Amino acid sequence: MKTSPNPWLRRLLIAVLLLAAAAAAVWWFGRPKPVPVVLSEVGRGTVEATIANTRAGTVEACQRTKMSTIAGGRIEVLAVKEGDKVKKGQVLMQLWNADQQAEQRLATAALETARKRVIEACTIADNAVREAERRRDLFKQGFISESAYDSSRVDADSRSAACATAKTDVAQAEARVNVTRVVQGRTVLVAPFDGTVAKIVGEVGEYSTPSPPGVATPPAIDLIDDSCLYVKAPMDEVDAPKIAVGQPVRITLDALPKKSFPGRVKRVAPYVSAVEKQARTVDIEATFDDPASPGRLLVGYSADVEIILDVRQDVVRVPTSALLEGGRVLVLADGKLAERKVRTGVANWEYTEIVDGLAAGDRIVTSLEREGVKAGAVAVPDSGGAGK
Repeated sequence: MKTSPNPWLRRLLIAVLLLAAAAAAVWWFGRPKPVPVVLSEVGRGTVEATIANTRAGTVEACQRTKMSTIAGGRIEVLAVKEGDKVKKGQVLMQLWNADQQAEQRLATAALETARKRVIEACTIADNAVREAERRRDLFKQGFISESAYDSSRVDADSRSAACATAKTDVAQAEARVNVTRVVQGRTVLVAPFDGTVAKIVGEVGEYSTPSPPGVATPPAIDLIDDSCLYVKAPMDEVDAPKIAVGQPVRITLDALPKKSFPGRVKRVAPYVSAVEKQARTVDIEATFDDPASPGRLLVGYSADVEIILDVRQDVVRVPTSALLEGGRVLVLADGKLAERKVRTGVANWEYTEIVDGLAAGDRIVTSLEREGVKAGAVAVPDSGGAGK
């Protein structure tokens, strides 16, 4: 007769098997899941060291003037409208100045009178001089007395002085006419250069007020020369020592997306601007290599300027976003992520030159923003987002 196994031993065996199965299940479901990472192949290419403006720049006109009359008054003549092309010397606006015109006519009439008095006084003086010379000859011949000769000489000198005085009066009258013209010029606006009328403040019949010192008053006419344009942009003060006149730049405009235009640094401001206490900047001016390449630009367009400090051709490079702090990159080795130290060279926001530590053809992790991507993590290539 066979004996049955010990029931306690059977129960113990079942319990051990259950515990082993539970432990295996806990390990299986609790094991770290591989992190999918995007791998990109290290290549060769061009890397530029650049700096860019901290705030949006602006397209400016080489010549721009915001004009107001020197004197205030009612607008009588508005010879232009916004958008008009004007020539240098063209009258743009004139205030009421009938009183000044009347004064000019009065001064002109006085000038004509003074000129006629010169003719009269100098003619009499010439006759008196000739008479004195004739009496001198008669005196020498003994036909007239010395007193008669002296009298004629004194009269000639007096008449000559009157002639000179009359000529001085003419000069004074001409000065008065010039004064009236200058006074009228205080009420007239004339174009100082060829340009385009950008804005007019005021209409015929309205009162135009000049801008007194320290008071911001809108100008009567804003005139711009849009035939010559440049870009003015603020650069961070820490970059100022790197900037020099003549450096190449790339100019981009919001109005012309996906396009860039080559140019040069034309001017670097000799001082630091503190528009905001925590954002001190240095203004630079950049011109287009080919002013016609952007087409017709409007003054005031927003623009960005990227100054090219250095260029390296055909060098090993990686995306700048793939670099960790301290000059390190992540590589995938034996199913785990590992850090590799590299030595960098020229860099910009897009690419960084690799001087040592990587070679063309190596593959590095570029998806650093993904959760769990760090040294030591188990990872697998993400076939859906893998780089070339």
